[in-house]
Amino acid sequence: MSLQSEDLSCPVCQDIFRAPVVLSCSHSFCKDCLQTWWSEREVPECPVCKRRSSRSEPPCNLALKNVCEAFLQDRDQRALEENLCSLHAEKLKLYCLDHRQPICLVCRDSKTHAGHRFRPVQELASENKKDLRKLVEPLGDQLKVLRDIQGHYKEMSEHILVQAEDSERKMRAQFQKLHEFLLEEEDSRVQALRQEEQQKRQLMDEKLAALGRDIEELSSSLEALEDELKAEDVSFLLRYRAAVDAAQLHPLVDYPKLQPGCLIDVAKHLGNLTFNTWTRMKSLVTFTPVVLDPNTANPAIQLSENLTSLSHGERQKLPENPERKDYHRSVRGAEGFSSGMHSWDVEVADNNAWFVGAAAVSVKENIKTGFWQLEFYNGKYVARSLGDTPILLRVRRNLQRVRVHLDWNKGRLSFYDLDLNVHVHSFTHVFSQSVFPCFGTLSEPPLKIIPAKVSVTRDS
Repeated sequence: MSLQSEDLSCPVCQDIFRAPVVLSCSHSFCKDCLQTWWSEREVPECPVCKRRSSRSEPPCNLALKNVCEAFLQDRDQRALEENLCSLHAEKLKLYCLDHRQPICLVCRDSKTHAGHRFRPVQELASENKKDLRKLVEPLGDQLKVLRDIQGHYKEMSEHILVQAEDSERKMRAQFQKLHEFLLEEEDSRVQALRQEEQQKRQLMDEKLAALGRDIEELSSSLEALEDELKAEDVSFLLRYRAAVDAAQLHPLVDYPKLQPGCLIDVAKHLGNLTFNTWTRMKSLVTFTPVVLDPNTANPAIQLSENLTSLSHGERQKLPENPERKDYHRSVRGAEGFSSGMHSWDVEVADNNAWFVGAAAVSVKENIKTGFWQLEFYNGKYVARSLGDTPILLRVRRNLQRVRVHLDWNKGRLSFYDLDLNVHVHSFTHVFSQSVFPCFGTLSEPPLKIIPAKVSVTRDS
């Protein structure tokens, strides 16, 4: 059985109980209603049965309070769902601007809203929706941007994992070559040590064997002569001449002497061992003055595993990190130069669409603020720089290897035909920030950065 509002109404105010208290006669009233009733009378009696109350502060009727609150909550929810006034069950057609709440027509005429300002609900809601929509639309755009950034960050995170795994694989492969070289070098040097050990031990064994034979023979003769010395005088004299002849068969000679170099040449094997090994490693070690930075490579640029050559290929799926913001199909060197002189050589060979040069890059925004390049396209050589008219160049023959020389302090970037040692073109510019080597191609044959010669020198 569902409760009605009449079952939960205060006998004084005829409204749903608010903070109900109960008298000893079992009648309940709103606390404020009862206090107001008693304030107007001399005797605190029950408004219903007139029985006198023995307590000036009646206890709270907690059970009734909970029931009333649940009833009000349910009524308000149903009224809200049906757009009805919770007090009068009438449609909420007006909005009180003073109380900032929707009301019905009965509420408008009540004392509670006397002198207040009202607007039709539908009219005010339409206006407020327009205002709110103006605020919501930028938030929606912002949410879309944030989700795009989130997706971009996820791609970056996945690419970081791929980079780490790929770099580890290549790093381990290079160290494996070094390990193999060192193991082979170790085996070779130990084998040389053991070979010298065998040779010199064999020599000493031969000398020991010969010396042993001499000692045995001399010891035997000496023992026989000692026996003669112990014989009777007559017997001794009879064999004296023979004993003298036997003694003279073993004349005293120089003792055997060792020649220098009998021991192992330890200094040869251990002296400067690591330096000598390092010197022999030159065949494995290469050095290129410029290493390409894969984080700056256009997605259509393919780099070699050792990051020293580039070619044009299928577009790769790469994150749009700030360093990759470059309209060229190009890649930058990993290190920029902000002083001094620097050179790097590039083999262009059969590539028919390429450029080499340098670019100034803003550290803050990571975008090109200037570039100076020698390019080859459609069979023509052109010198191109930011903001200047391209210059058509004449060369003696098709370039195979190009040297790029940067003199940062003097503000000069020059290009040379490396095979003929002929100057091709120079740019002059007052550099004010780091300048990075820059390379680009639209062709599959690779551009290769030529390794520099590696040498090991000693200061005297």
